[in-house]
Amino acid sequence: MPEIHVSSLARLHETVTRTQAKHVVTLINAATVVERPASISPDRHLFIGVSDITSPLEGHIMPSEAHVHRLLDFVRQWDRMHPIVIHCWAGISRSTAAAFITACALFPHQEEMRIARRLREASASATPNLALVGAADQILKRQGRMVTAIQSIGRGADAFEGTPFHLPLAD
Repeated sequence: MPEIHVSSLARLHETVTRTQAKHVVTLINAATVVERPASISPDRHLFIGVSDITSPLEGHIMPSEAHVHRLLDFVRQWDRMHPIVIHCWAGISRSTAAAFITACALFPHQEEMRIARRLREASASATPNLALVGAADQILKRQGRMVTAIQSIGRGADAFEGTPFHLPLAD
């Protein structure tokens, strides 16, 4: 069974080491320097420079369908033989949205609400970025169900940094 792990930037290296992941997705402000873990080859690291915003803000990069297409192209190439780690700055918003999107894309027969509940059970602080989720909902033709599922779990507990977690993907 493939494993999706979510982490903050500060916990990226230890999470990759602990999980023995071979793929990493980074969703972080474009100017942020991210040191790729040595065990991750460059072709197995996707860097998406995007701000953690849900409406346009001057000087920031709004999440868009183009970002989601890049994510989907990458995760669909993931062989699922080893875990994948998805991270952002805090491990709370962009990364949890990307983990949810990945699960919905790779397991299209699973209900969005079920995946969202698993996300909440795995992380009390998860607050998936709705701009990313909304773009994915359109691309994956989920007719608003992804957005509704994330709205149903509500905002996560306040935290400066999320605790790394594993999103269960039982079939």
